[in-house]
Amino acid sequence: METTRHSLLDGRVQLYMRTNSPHWQCSCSVAGRQRRTTTKEESLARAKDVARDWYLGLLGKYRAGELKEGKTFKEAAARFEDEFEIITQGQRSPVYVQGHKDRLKNYLIPFFGDKVLSDITPGLVQDYRVHRMKTGTIRKKGKAKAEAEAGSTNAKKDEAPPKPPARSTLHQEIVCLRQVLKTANRHRWIDYLPDLSAPYKTSGKIAHRAWFSPEEYKQLYKASRDRAAKPKKARWKLACENLHDYILIMVNTGLRPDEALRLEYRDVAVVTDQAMGERILEIAVRGKRGVGWCKSMPGAVHPFQRLKKRNVGQPTDRLFPKFQRELFNTLLDELGMKEDREGQRRTAYSLRHTYICMRLMEGADIYQIAKNCRTSVEMIENFYASHIKNTLDAAAINVRKSRPVSRRDTSAPVSKPAQTKVRSKSRSTA
Repeated sequence: METTRHSLLDGRVQLYMRTNSPHWQCSCSVAGRQRRTTTKEESLARAKDVARDWYLGLLGKYRAGELKEGKTFKEAAARFEDEFEIITQGQRSPVYVQGHKDRLKNYLIPFFGDKVLSDITPGLVQDYRVHRMKTGTIRKKGKAKAEAEAGSTNAKKDEAPPKPPARSTLHQEIVCLRQVLKTANRHRWIDYLPDLSAPYKTSGKIAHRAWFSPEEYKQLYKASRDRAAKPKKARWKLACENLHDYILIMVNTGLRPDEALRLEYRDVAVVTDQAMGERILEIAVRGKRGVGWCKSMPGAVHPFQRLKKRNVGQPTDRLFPKFQRELFNTLLDELGMKEDREGQRRTAYSLRHTYICMRLMEGADIYQIAKNCRTSVEMIENFYASHIKNTLDAAAINVRKSRPVSRRDTSAPVSKPAQTKVRSKSRSTA
């Protein structure tokens, strides 16, 4: 709380003292912004001299162009947070909205916060990329591991070297930065959006999502079946049986994990497909893309009926109230399949990826797969079809066109020209 106030230079500079502080503070307005600092002086006379010099120094920087007028990045970020949370309510996941807030708080505002928006240039954005790659994220090691490596329990030695952010992580931060600058542009705080594209950018590697090959999937469901038949503890039997059915239903439907957790028994119906004459599940899916439909493979019918009978499922009950993540990871660790050969970690999403890859390997239409999985053909082509060998048609690739026989082709038989007799000159003239 402020107490006594004094004015200097015709009211351009104010001196005041806060409660519980022996030092005088000073404030002024330069380049359209209110600026404050401490004089670190307890004497009023000396504080006036410090405040006067501080103000004249700021005024000199302003006239030299070092201080610019305009809104700062911090102010634009605050406006973006208010607008984004309200406008996207019901359209974006709260987790996604919170992710933007965390990126602003932890990375973007500490770097760009006090910068005037007009000072954010492509060069400064590139400096931010270099800064993030150098600083990265601090990783905490376990206490026992840190003691074994460093031989000490010092907190500073308990930290591993910074890990550079992943390419996708840095991309999300640049997306958040662009959204803030677009907010500033809408309010006419900047005249144009700077170029935020990464220089020296090359085509990224074609990487597929972690999935289970047919042989690996066979090992997985056999292991889950054996665990359901003989759990390590009797009280775990229900959880093991539910996990086994969860794996079978996910691989035969292609549901997202969040969609599976929202499923209720009234959303699923067992029907007979008219075209194939087989029983399948018709599922009303509620997930990130709204309400959609999914038609399962025949292999999902029996696990669903078994799950409903075991849990005495009512129409409004959920099929999977909880995903047994620890048990699922334990199975993967026992089988040595927690990571694929590229080092990508397998999760519950890998079951959806397995469904898509197996459908492609069986020759299913990519457009119908995209509709059934509530995604786009482009996503499937980029992350699934690129590494499935069955999507390549050897007959179309290894086609050979017949060459027409050339007149000068030496391989063709050549007929000898007919010999003509030439009359002698003397005889022809006779």
